[in-house]
Amino acid sequence: MPNIEVLIAFFITTTMFAYMPGPAMIYVSAQTLARGRKAGLMAALGVHLGGYFHVVAAALGLAALLALVPQVYVLVKLAGALYLVFLGVMMLKKRNERMQQGVAMQKDARKAFVESMIVEVLNPKTAIFFVAFLPQFVDINAAWPIWVQMLVLGTIVNIIFSSADLLCVVFASLMIKRLARSGSGPKWAKIAGGSFLMVLGGKLALDH
Repeated sequence: MPNIEVLIAFFITTTMFAYMPGPAMIYVSAQTLARGRKAGLMAALGVHLGGYFHVVAAALGLAALLALVPQVYVLVKLAGALYLVFLGVMMLKKRNERMQQGVAMQKDARKAFVESMIVEVLNPKTAIFFVAFLPQFVDINAAWPIWVQMLVLGTIVNIIFSSADLLCVVFASLMIKRLARSGSGPKWAKIAGGSFLMVLGGKLALDH
């Protein structure tokens, strides 16, 4: 593994990136606003587990294909963007439904988990980030193979980023409690959540 100075720089840089407002934060906040805290937590878990797909891909060198073959990058990016817009539209269509309770809430949380894994796997920016970021902290002279170092460092990055996502779920949950005091609050929460996802999808599609 890298020496202690490099590891300190790694943790500081990772934490700075993790707590900068980004798409994952907006996404889990939108899921929380539209479906409640449990769905938000499951969305954060889905994004977290989906992140390991990119960690493994980066460690095995597969993610580098996205940088080397622009057509693949564009196809994956557009698929992810369209899926986000689709989720946003579906949330807006259900804006007049009451917040789910009991069994229905569990079903909503499971849907949020599955959707979030798909969204994260279809996010090529995450793959490019790991490919560009992790090698800077790998020690080619270390006893551990490079791919093992990439896996360990990638796992740490994923955990730190997920801590920021969980913080967003907490804040969005507090917002829901305030909105619940108003009769139209849940409706506007779903409108906000669906709109965030559609804007996020549009941004992903248009970003170079």
